[in-house]
Amino acid sequence: MNIEETIQKAKQFVDEGLHDEARMCLLEVLKEEATNKAALIMLGGSYFSMEKYAEAEMVFERLILLEPGIGQFSIGLFNTLWRMNRQEEALEEIKRFLSHADQEVENDTISQYIAIINHIDNGDNLDVDNLD
Repeated sequence: MNIEETIQKAKQFVDEGLHDEARMCLLEVLKEEATNKAALIMLGGSYFSMEKYAEAEMVFERLILLEPGIGQFSIGLFNTLWRMNRQEEALEEIKRFLSHADQEVENDTISQYIAIINHIDNGDNLDVDNLD
């Protein structure tokens, strides 16, 4: 199996909204290469899009174990936990991420998390899809 081709095929399926087909391709890749971050992030995003939050949570946690300071992985887990109404755990994810993140590399994610914290501190309803 050509891993890159299979990932590209999965990406095409995701773009077409064919999440089950994408998931099958990504699982094939992960059988060959269990720590393939591209396949894992796409799989987590696919589960999230399908509202299979428990599955998405497991994938994002796996990514965080591989690289704890990557903002994209943290945001995926945060959004998943928030959608599952596990706000306390989502906020703990912010703290965990901030303790591991390289501030220069992850400046965008840190800024997003500061905005989230400010919304919460102001008593705003937090809609993670529409943060400014």
